[in-house]
Amino acid sequence: MIWENNEDIRLIECENKGRTIRRCLQDCREERRPYVFITPTMTVKPLRRLLVPVSMLEEETYKAEICTYLARKTGAHIILLQANDYGSHARKNVNRIVTHIKAIMERTGEQISYEIAQARKDSFSLMREAAERQRDFRHDLLILTASRDYGLDDILFGPPEQKAVQRSLVPVMLVNPRADLFSLCD
Repeated sequence: MIWENNEDIRLIECENKGRTIRRCLQDCREERRPYVFITPTMTVKPLRRLLVPVSMLEEETYKAEICTYLARKTGAHIILLQANDYGSHARKNVNRIVTHIKAIMERTGEQISYEIAQARKDSFSLMREAAERQRDFRHDLLILTASRDYGLDDILFGPPEQKAVQRSLVPVMLVNPRADLFSLCD
């Protein structure tokens, strides 16, 4: 796997228990590089399909560099799952990611395979939907953006990325949306 023995990506192997995952998420709040969760209930396969949910939040565009890097290194197909929102923010974020993918293809001459899929849920339920739709998309890695701040409901019930890691059947990569986010250069 691309994340094994890769200093640019942190690998986190943990039990599929809410408190364990939450503790690991808290430990990664200041992490500068992407981090991949693998639990015993997940199936780890070579990367052929990457599922990248895209919500209305501006920080979703940070995933563009990560998914293009992984696609170029592995030949994986990128599935951009656009939130089913009333407004246009999710669509604009998808367009920004597509613009980045096309710019990389133009600059390098490499072909990067991608598609845009429409989610059933809105931005607030998108992580959960992405984690639960393994059979629909047959993805091998789920790429999420970590929450910037935890609200009261996240403190009481756990952050959305915790629930996504618990529900996912495949490894989950999280990207921290901090201003000084570490990025893999193309």
